[in-house]
Amino acid sequence: MTLAVLDSRLPRVETPPAAKDAGRQDIAVDHPVYLARFGRATRWLHVVIMVTFLGLSATGMPLLFSEAPWARPLAGLFGGFRGAGLVHRFFGAALLGAVAWHVMNVCYRAFVRGERGLFWGPTSMVPQPRDAADLYGHVKWFLGFGARPRFEHFAYWEKFDYWAVLWGTGLMGAAGLVLWFPVAASRILPGWMFNVALFVHGAEAALAIGFIFVVHFFNGHLRPGKFPMDLVIFTGSVAVDELRHERAGEFERLRAAGAIETLSTAAPKPALLRRARLAGTAGLVLGLGLVALILYAIAQ
Repeated sequence: MTLAVLDSRLPRVETPPAAKDAGRQDIAVDHPVYLARFGRATRWLHVVIMVTFLGLSATGMPLLFSEAPWARPLAGLFGGFRGAGLVHRFFGAALLGAVAWHVMNVCYRAFVRGERGLFWGPTSMVPQPRDAADLYGHVKWFLGFGARPRFEHFAYWEKFDYWAVLWGTGLMGAAGLVLWFPVAASRILPGWMFNVALFVHGAEAALAIGFIFVVHFFNGHLRPGKFPMDLVIFTGSVAVDELRHERAGEFERLRAAGAIETLSTAAPKPALLRRARLAGTAGLVLGLGLVALILYAIAQ
């Protein structure tokens, strides 16, 4: 669900050739040291997308599976099917607005401010040959035939999540707008397109819910080493030892460039950790609960 690119306020560092030898030296860590990973804007964007996606799922599933025994009680939480539809449109508009803001912000940073590294390089979300090599190496590691890949700032599965959200939001949003404004859409679209829009909106929504609440949740929170959840997207910081283990490629690049101290930040405050765990737990429980309801409806 994460639409995260390296925040504009965090320094972008490349590995200078002259610093490679210096980067081989280990840094001494006498106490937990944290590094800044996501800025405030990126973290709030993730929260908005998480909340709107959960809201869209909770209000859209009763409409899509209206014959299921759980559909009417769930819709009743929003004032019935009509109320669920109204709330669904609100969350849809909010999600489209958040994604549009993100795309415009990236374009502004790239083409107006001239920031480098957004579309290529170690901190880019654009898939690159390294990601194919990391995927191959990861499979070999899973099977016990190789070492764990030395991941960079974003791993290949995170890039897949990112582009799945962009692509899925665009597709569902376009179909949803056709259904939301049928009179206006009928002036430029043939009648059969409304059936296509209805099918695409429902099918893509079910696919997105299954992917986000199963694959993304597992990758982000439930996989070994992260269970029960990874709080970095909420706190914005990561322990240096965790970065060294999880993303050895990024750690070595930062260390070689002398950027470890530049990115050093304070440990997350206990109050922030509590809020992050509460938000993460709520998202996990609601998401997995909706998946269970969908499977129940399909089984019936």
